[in-house]
Amino acid sequence: MSHDEIKLSIPKREGQISALFSRGGPREGAGRRGIGHTRKVSVTLPPDAWEQFEHYCAEHRLSKSELLRELLLERFAPQNREDA
Repeated sequence: MSHDEIKLSIPKREGQISALFSRGGPREGAGRRGIGHTRKVSVTLPPDAWEQFEHYCAEHRLSKSELLRELLLERFAPQNREDA
């Protein structure tokens, strides 16, 4: 690939880096639709609890975020759950 096939783009959102190739590239509104607002949270657990948590996620093929989302929605927003 030659250098003249790459275009640099000024990011529209903070923290986003874009490299545009001669065709295509990021488009406003493209990609997976969000399911809510993202907030970062730190959780402190004993090492054995982390081990159980990670084992459960691996065994059930869930990301940590998926499991935490499921547990929190079950507790705080049961009307939003599909099986409720």
